[in-house]
Amino acid sequence: MLAKTGELELVSSDSRTQSEKSSDPEVSHERQLIAEILAGNPERYYELIAPLERRIYFTAVSIVRNEADAEDVAQEAILKAFRSLGKFKGDARFSTWLFSITMNEARMRLRKRREVSLDEPNDDGASGDAEYTPIQLADWRELPVDTVLNKEMAAHLEQAIEQLPVPYREILVLRDIDGVSTADAAEALGISIANAKVRLLRARLMLRDYFVSHCLMPRTTRAGRGRE
Repeated sequence: MLAKTGELELVSSDSRTQSEKSSDPEVSHERQLIAEILAGNPERYYELIAPLERRIYFTAVSIVRNEADAEDVAQEAILKAFRSLGKFKGDARFSTWLFSITMNEARMRLRKRREVSLDEPNDDGASGDAEYTPIQLADWRELPVDTVLNKEMAAHLEQAIEQLPVPYREILVLRDIDGVSTADAAEALGISIANAKVRLLRARLMLRDYFVSHCLMPRTTRAGRGRE
């Protein structure tokens, strides 16, 4: 979930060690299914990807911003993962690997459409991403994200995510919508954990500021006019 406390906090669920991943029942089940598929039971592949299909599609549509393209991206990612399953090393979750393939397919689709610039920020350190100056709020606890709980604001969330630059949209979708850990999201995007945290913080600030500009400020203005 997006932070709602006095300060934006990054969830610290990304500190799992390799041994912890190995003991995860879900990871063990993934590895068992993969072993069976590679042993000559391809029909088990659907069971492997079924829990991820909706998340893969949503990840794709949030990046390419087109349902038809998102369906193509998701299908191609799933097919590529199947064809390359023998190359899956197992040092990460299968879902992380599939998200990475999906992201790459979505980026390729965007490049073909040439609708956005995909000049990637420097991933060598946290300072590589472009600077972003957030709107100053009188009270940090009054985050616009809270208004998403109101049904009439639901549409604004989708619009806000679509307005984010691609690198920030990717990390926000993986981390806050798909529920992927920061470490796994960083691995899927091919960036450092430190860089992933910086991007996530900036993405959340951008999202917050969108709601300030498009939701809260207009309401405040209308309310002020009503009292005149």
